[in-house]
Amino acid sequence: MTSTAAATAVPVLEVGGSHVTAAAVDPAGAAVVEGSRRRLPLRPDATPEEFVAALADAANGMLAADCLRHRDLGGAWGVAVPGPFDYSAGTARYRGVGKFAALDGLRVADCLVPLLRRPPARLRFLNDAHAFGLGAWRTGHTSARRFVALTLGTGVGSVFLDRGTPVEEGPRVPPGGRADLLAIDGRPLEDTVSTRALIARYTGLTSLPVDGLRGLSQRAARGDRAARTVTEDALRALGRAMAPWLAAFEAEALVVGGSATAAWDRFGPPFAQGLTERHPALAALRPAVRPDGEDAALLGAAEHALRG
Repeated sequence: MTSTAAATAVPVLEVGGSHVTAAAVDPAGAAVVEGSRRRLPLRPDATPEEFVAALADAANGMLAADCLRHRDLGGAWGVAVPGPFDYSAGTARYRGVGKFAALDGLRVADCLVPLLRRPPARLRFLNDAHAFGLGAWRTGHTSARRFVALTLGTGVGSVFLDRGTPVEEGPRVPPGGRADLLAIDGRPLEDTVSTRALIARYTGLTSLPVDGLRGLSQRAARGDRAARTVTEDALRALGRAMAPWLAAFEAEALVVGGSATAAWDRFGPPFAQGLTERHPALAALRPAVRPDGEDAALLGAAEHALRG
């Protein structure tokens, strides 16, 4: 991990759709400092005050940890948050995406820093999928010049890294480097692959409710034919959508994270089938699974902070 003489630990925050995690990262060891992690629930319908308070409570709980009492925490903090978000300005842009709607326009940095017991010199924001990818690359794939990470859960996140630097423009990557903006069979990819899309299709086939991706995978494992069809079709479609871009980018390594990794023994084969249907040569690109997605995102947020 990139290091600086001033920082012996880098505070970071990782924001998900239902939680916020604060921790300190040891840049020399590329690991979360033991005893520093604080994880709190976070509602997708939180008010701005509730959202900022949850981030501050998690961060201040981390800062109060005994393991950090004698640590120099440096200057910049890394903050991984899902989009849409203006990462350079630290401003939420959640509009019409079904989560954090009350936060649209919230200047998170301005509201959060005054509440912190050890205020940082700066908060450096980055996309949560970028954070996962940076952390996964740094801790296992630095030999790969061209590296791609996908996060599969509520939606599809992605990052395309060239020597560890995100690539967001050009003919080798999707628009903005974002897999969620792709289309498959004439429809937006997330209308096929996201959790909401899978639940809607399963319920349409069976008239039964289901508890998200985890519930679908459990039913598929128990022999539920509709659950198996829905999940396998979605992952095959994802493979077909990603194949042209993985080939164009000349990806040397691919890592998958997110809640789908818990059932990758069932999700992986149809995804690989979709890849090779479009580009047979991609059979040589075997995805690596990172079930420790939170740790990878925390490490990636620290990496981003140190690159300041």
